[in-house]
Amino acid sequence: MKIPHLRWYIAALLFTATVINYVDRQALSILAPVLTKEMNLSPVQYAAILQGFLYAYTVMYLVSGVIVDRWGTRIALGAFMTWWSISNMLHAFARSAFQLGAFRVLLGIGEPGNFMAASKASSEWYPPKERAFLNGVANSGAAVGAVVAAPLIVWLYQLWGWRSAFVVSGAAGLVWLILWLWLYRLPEHHPLITGEELRLIKDVDAPTSAGSSMRWLDLLRFPQTWGLFFSRFLSDPVWWFYIFWLPKYLAEQRGFSMVEIGLLAWLPYLTADLGSISGGLLSGWLVKRGWPALQARTVCMWPFALIMPISVFIPYTPSATVALTIICIVTFAHMAWKTNQMTVTNDIYPVHIVGSVSGLAAFGNGLGGAVFTWMTGQIVQHFSYNAVFVIMGFLHPAAYIVFRSLVKKPVAVS
Repeated sequence: MKIPHLRWYIAALLFTATVINYVDRQALSILAPVLTKEMNLSPVQYAAILQGFLYAYTVMYLVSGVIVDRWGTRIALGAFMTWWSISNMLHAFARSAFQLGAFRVLLGIGEPGNFMAASKASSEWYPPKERAFLNGVANSGAAVGAVVAAPLIVWLYQLWGWRSAFVVSGAAGLVWLILWLWLYRLPEHHPLITGEELRLIKDVDAPTSAGSSMRWLDLLRFPQTWGLFFSRFLSDPVWWFYIFWLPKYLAEQRGFSMVEIGLLAWLPYLTADLGSISGGLLSGWLVKRGWPALQARTVCMWPFALIMPISVFIPYTPSATVALTIICIVTFAHMAWKTNQMTVTNDIYPVHIVGSVSGLAAFGNGLGGAVFTWMTGQIVQHFSYNAVFVIMGFLHPAAYIVFRSLVKKPVAVS
């Protein structure tokens, strides 16, 4: 029996994988106000634990992109899901800052493979006019995961203690794994795909030359690779801050209790979710009307970059409501920007090297996050959060200038 619109069932699985990925990642930051007190962690020590995750995450972005290209999307994502789910469950056994940091490193090794596999699946299962929307759906899973994490983790904490949060969220990934291994295949080999859908998927106008994965050094010859790398290095630290530091900021600077964090801390991630979908729909709408894909993504990134400087007002408003509202606007704009930025990889590179290129570009994501997380810990411990919000306000405009200067046309691979 054939399944009509099978690619959207695939999209649902990719979306769910990203939700699980972010719930697992967010468990620590939601519980940070509790764990930092229980383990007597300073802002610098907390930042060091986050850096352990980010350094592992950053290195594995490079490795996981190659693994996805060589193992294939199905096997690679299954392996990554298994690794990070078990690693997350191990957090429940942490008794010290060192153990917490060690388990965090293990989590960082597995989690980036999710996004490399989703990027590869985007090229395998979707025509260009749908790729931005698919990436928006996958990215929205990050925001939905963050939305779900706050009330879920706080509820589990109040019900059974903080250790249960890691066990339950980790176990969800192992359940997902069963569905993934059953459903995912390449379109041309899938027994459940209809002929009509297969023709739609294969009717592509993006670069699709066949070949083996290129070496990283070969990919670095292209200015487009550097444009994607540095634009992510500059812009992605904003998202890392809101993922890792927002609950602590709300508790320490705005006086939120754990219950209030559970009730309200999900709002910026909800608006991020809306931004992710909106950004993909906007550029996809332009592509359907004949715009070249790269031009459509680039045009859509600019207005969202211009919104980001409102971040400077966050620490100076006395109202927690106004501050949270501005944060919501910022996260909306960031994810609308990021959806288009990530989709460019699918638009300008041949499908057989998309995983490797995505890994190199995402290396900038992790490296920028690690550097900014270290800087945040130092600034918060010795000064305040104020300077952090001011700096974040101007990262996206700078990233756009870099992107626009280096990413001008599709990559020609001989």
